[in-house]
Amino acid sequence: MTVTLRASKLTDMVVHLKPETESRLHELAATTGRAPEDLVEDAMAGYLAELAQLRNMLDGRYDDIKGGRVTPIDGKAAFDLLRRKSEDRRNS
Repeated sequence: MTVTLRASKLTDMVVHLKPETESRLHELAATTGRAPEDLVEDAMAGYLAELAQLRNMLDGRYDDIKGGRVTPIDGKAAFDLLRRKSEDRRNS
């Protein structure tokens, strides 16, 4: 399926979907009564907003590390600490 999206400046974009995704999109469109193009537009808007939020959070964390406000720990040590906390909760 090819879905044509209209952006705010009235430019078209073609999105190619796998057959399984197209089928799920049409099922959702049928059950919600919304056009497939509207569903794709909403999904992309949500995805891009979430991606921007994640990017801002990562940039903030990087700034915290660079500014010395947060001390990074080794990944293995972090997982070991989480495992110990989980075991402690189960044992108490």
